[in-house]
Amino acid sequence: MPTIELDRDGAIARLWLNRPEQHNALAAELVAELTSTLHELALDATVRVVVLGGRGPSFCAGADIALMKASAHASFDQNLAEAERLATLFSTLADLPKPVIARLHGNVLGGGVGLTCACDIAVSADDARFGLTEVRLGILPAIISPYVIRRLGDRAARELMLTGERIEGAAALRYRLVHHVVSAADLDAKVEERIAALMAGAPHAQARVKSLLRLWPEASWEEYRSGLPRVLAEVRAGEEAKEGLGAFFEKRKPKWVEKA
Repeated sequence: MPTIELDRDGAIARLWLNRPEQHNALAAELVAELTSTLHELALDATVRVVVLGGRGPSFCAGADIALMKASAHASFDQNLAEAERLATLFSTLADLPKPVIARLHGNVLGGGVGLTCACDIAVSADDARFGLTEVRLGILPAIISPYVIRRLGDRAARELMLTGERIEGAAALRYRLVHHVVSAADLDAKVEERIAALMAGAPHAQARVKSLLRLWPEASWEEYRSGLPRVLAEVRAGEEAKEGLGAFFEKRKPKWVEKA
């Protein structure tokens, strides 16, 4: 049985982690399949929005138990190779040039929190439980830390990463780990609402927004600001901007909305 399921609904791609009996723990096969599928979706011009969810009782319970046991007896080079594969997964998800919604329920632990923070919008059921529990196992959330710190900020990330404690959906909202918390019965409706909001935006403009957000922590203040006039000029000269402005003045929907 594949560890990843891909459901296509027009411009919406729904990716499901599919190890329900293992709470979608990040086994090597799942990591490889998810990374490969994300690469395919990044290159698919027909895909506008990606939704990442989990089959079974949990979104993702973090590292695979068998993999953790093996790591204790693996060589440094073997552990390094495995860590690099994980790093590739998270960077591929975070850098996807399309909006990604995380659909969260059940256990969202360790790497599951990393996946959440690598997505653009996180929608959670109120019964979800979150935790960066690595320190309680004598390890640390190294690979996912850039995405966690970017989402939570240093202050909140320190507390959750150092204590390893678990929190409920309401606390995850206060920590800004997630954007929306709803009842389990309303989870899919809220995801659909966010999809609709994203589909109202222009796809190339959204890709440029994501590139700007990615550049922000990497560039100096002056470097970031100095490049913005060129970015805006390039976008304004594009066909998408001309269509959007034309639709606004003609009081009609732009073509990317009509195709949704």
